[in-house]
Amino acid sequence: MSNRTLNIILADDDEDDRFFFEEALSELPHEFELATAVDGMDLIELLRNSNPIPDLIFLDLNMPRKNGVETLTEIMSDPMFINAKVVIYSTSYDLALSKRLFELGARHYIQKPSSFDKLQSHRYSFSSYEEFDPIDNCIPIDVSSA
Repeated sequence: MSNRTLNIILADDDEDDRFFFEEALSELPHEFELATAVDGMDLIELLRNSNPIPDLIFLDLNMPRKNGVETLTEIMSDPMFINAKVVIYSTSYDLALSKRLFELGARHYIQKPSSFDKLQSHRYSFSSYEEFDPIDNCIPIDVSSA
């Protein structure tokens, strides 16, 4: 594992969820820099001003102004962001929607835990900067084998 700082963006309209996410990240044995966006429009603006593109983008689905599906579509249709590693991070899970998100370019789907205690108990393994391997409570969205 490299000692390079991970650059992460979280797009989530819920202030508590953003706080809990940052708290959970702080318990990882890794250095990170976290930027947050309150909706999809804010995320697109952050990305356009980011150099380089963040290592990981965590994207909530249910946000005002521009939801997660619209935001993912815009990100993946822009050649500047085509290699972005987007992880869907949402309270809801729908199999058909997850397949669509995978087709649009999302790498993983993590269902948000229902409490801060559950969020703290999760462990995410960063095996390398090129690949992100969520372990607990992760629903890989390539469900073609299901």
